[in-house]
Amino acid sequence: MDIGKIHPGSYRQMMKLDDDVTAALDAAGVPPLLVELVKIRISQINGCAFCLRLHTRSAIAKGESADRLAVVAAWWESRYFTDMEQAALALAEQVTTLEVPERRTWDNGSLTEEQASGLTWLATVMNAWNRIAISSHYPVGP
Repeated sequence: MDIGKIHPGSYRQMMKLDDDVTAALDAAGVPPLLVELVKIRISQINGCAFCLRLHTRSAIAKGESADRLAVVAAWWESRYFTDMEQAALALAEQVTTLEVPERRTWDNGSLTEEQASGLTWLATVMNAWNRIAISSHYPVGP
């Protein structure tokens, strides 16, 4: 079942929320490539093949390197990511997994409150999109 087709009004509201979050991230100065990296990491955690393919392609189109994409799943073990990117990825993981009591600290001082808020909303929206895509069994193929 494609829940977006069954309830198109709800799907349109998700699109509007996604647009609002994108505008907030842009206004906060979060780079578009970082937005894609966060979407990729969240989709890795949730196992959403549709969103992984979509956002990996988008990241490549925005200039992301194969090396960084190859290690985003273990970003904390590499030296490929800036302090801001590390903070954003850690925050996205915290919002996605809601692990208690073991949490990675994301507040390394590189994100403003506006950026952290925008990234929290991004993680919330991306988690919702993953659930929509997975529940609807969006086809993923070559």
